[in-house]
Amino acid sequence: MKLISLTRAVCAIVLLSAAPLAAQGMMVHDAYARSSTAASTSGAAFLMLMNHTGADDRLVGASSDVAEKVELHQHAEDANGVMRMGEIEGGVPIAVDAAHEFKRGGDHLMFLGLKRPLEQGDIIKVTLEFEKAGPVEIDVIVDQDRQPGHGTMDHSGHDKMNHAKHGDMSN
Repeated sequence: MKLISLTRAVCAIVLLSAAPLAAQGMMVHDAYARSSTAASTSGAAFLMLMNHTGADDRLVGASSDVAEKVELHQHAEDANGVMRMGEIEGGVPIAVDAAHEFKRGGDHLMFLGLKRPLEQGDIIKVTLEFEKAGPVEIDVIVDQDRQPGHGTMDHSGHDKMNHAKHGDMSN
């Protein structure tokens, strides 16, 4: 039975890492969460958002059935040089053909009031709410072993690729 669970987890990692999810022009790449303990009341998820909708947009919220509330959070340094974590007021702007990374030590999705532990290999359903694009449902894998930067894409040709996609090959 454990071999089946391990096989499912490996397949999910391969599928979620290999192909970014595209919905309504918003692309989500490398979405993962950290595992939690049975006593944990909060958790965090990380991902890369790319806006291919043709217009500037803003991520204004998120929700998931694994938590009572999901907030857009950031780590920021206060006036005394102390790093603090808190909710991002007003959402996260994402310009057209730009990307925004939610990463450890920076912006992230914060699951508050966990209803169950986040266990290695689990797939969490999360709905991202955009001001213009509306709701976008994504799958987030729980991957405790993921290292920062693992699975991230090279965006060096990103701008040229987008211009070609829209018929402008001048770059």
